[in-house]
Amino acid sequence: MVNTSGGYSAFSLQEALELRASQDVIPYAGGTDLMVGKHRDADYLFLSRVPELRQITEDAGYVRIGAAVTFSEALASPLVPQLMKEAVSGIAAPAIRNAGTFGGNLANGSPKADSVLVEVASDAKLRLVSRSGERTMDVDGFCLGRGRTALRSDELIAEVLMPKQSPDCCFYEKVGGRSALAISRVSFAGIFDTQDGRISNIAAAFGAVADTVLRFRQIEAMLIGRTIEEARALRDSYVAAYAEQLVLTRGRVSAEYRRAVCLNLLNAFLSQCGL
Repeated sequence: MVNTSGGYSAFSLQEALELRASQDVIPYAGGTDLMVGKHRDADYLFLSRVPELRQITEDAGYVRIGAAVTFSEALASPLVPQLMKEAVSGIAAPAIRNAGTFGGNLANGSPKADSVLVEVASDAKLRLVSRSGERTMDVDGFCLGRGRTALRSDELIAEVLMPKQSPDCCFYEKVGGRSALAISRVSFAGIFDTQDGRISNIAAAFGAVADTVLRFRQIEAMLIGRTIEEARALRDSYVAAYAEQLVLTRGRVSAEYRRAVCLNLLNAFLSQCGL
């Protein structure tokens, strides 16, 4: 542990957890959001030198992405799913991707976070650790609203657990005000899979349009277990259900614009997947 002006630097996970439990600190690794003036008077806990948080590994069911793994490191890893790579490749500029991390994207509690959108669509989980133990939770329940998360004051995000899957079809699109260095106005991620001629999974997640990433599992259930032909016959009803559920916030653009773009992206996803 190194105590510097304004905070601490940890060199092991155990050391980081001891500091998290005993000090009022803000954890960070890349610090890309801290550069814009948040929490100026706070003490910080620097995590980028903690090896346990810097790894990308796999087990039988998951690709495990450490919280301090940068987006550039994920892009270079053969283990990280292609849909995630597509999303993070469009984050800001190379300098930000070299510093920004998966844990930071989650801890911000932003509905515009590009990696979080894919995690929600993919049914990813989080491993959260503290000095007293650890717990695993769905990413979908972690972000509680703008700037608010389920992370406890003594916890750290340790890993993102991405399910191992090779879906029949996946789709990602980000709509911004310009082609580079753009914060999302609307973003969308979709995953589609079949088994034995019937739809086994269909997921549609919408980012940057509400206080959290939106996913409507009750609507997805309309197509689960259906054949492709049955799903095609239900497509209009399926899209209409989303049109009714998408009650969106106004941001840099109107809620009506965001809703129209969401439905356009949903239709593009369905068409790409043959529905």
